[in-house]
Amino acid sequence: MVYPKKNRLIHWFFHHYILRIVGSNFHEVKFDEIAVTDDKAVLLLANHFSWWDGFLMYYLNHKLFGKKFHVMVIENTVRRVSFFKHMGAFSVNKNSRDVLQSINYAAKLLEDPQNLVLIFPQGKLYSNFVDQVHFEKGIWRIIEQAQENFRLVFSATFIQYLKHKKPTATVYLKSIDGNSAYQNIDELAKAYQQHYDSSKQSETEIIL
Repeated sequence: MVYPKKNRLIHWFFHHYILRIVGSNFHEVKFDEIAVTDDKAVLLLANHFSWWDGFLMYYLNHKLFGKKFHVMVIENTVRRVSFFKHMGAFSVNKNSRDVLQSINYAAKLLEDPQNLVLIFPQGKLYSNFVDQVHFEKGIWRIIEQAQENFRLVFSATFIQYLKHKKPTATVYLKSIDGNSAYQNIDELAKAYQQHYDSSKQSETEIIL
């Protein structure tokens, strides 16, 4: 397993790099204003559809949550893009015993109210407008271990150009009241699917 690595200089450089490329490549990044508290960590569940996903969620954390950013990333990706670990990335390998280590580490991070942990439950890239959002089972193990230490937030992002040369990214957010709202992975996946469907419907009803 690859753990995050602290280096202030590298982090400072890529922090500004990420904010700059998001700002220069998108016409706008819009997101819902939801309540943010200091007393609990955030577990952010997001759809995974592009190279931009992690950068957009990092930007969102900077603008809205203000937490220490962490993201679970496929191990091959973390090893291939070395600076990811300096921006809070830790690895997961579904085909290895290390997967339990990754789950335990994610749950441990959620014990600190200063942290945000981003996870893409789909586990791999899918179309931005896919109908069904598949959930890998590992996310439920993290939630069970972390218990009541965090705030659960659903994120569904859609990108459109419409009348602009650059795309607009719209991030639909939903904060969940109580981590015990769901009894199993199926209930969690169903609730996220409802949020995703509602967000996609809103995106297709945009009037210029």
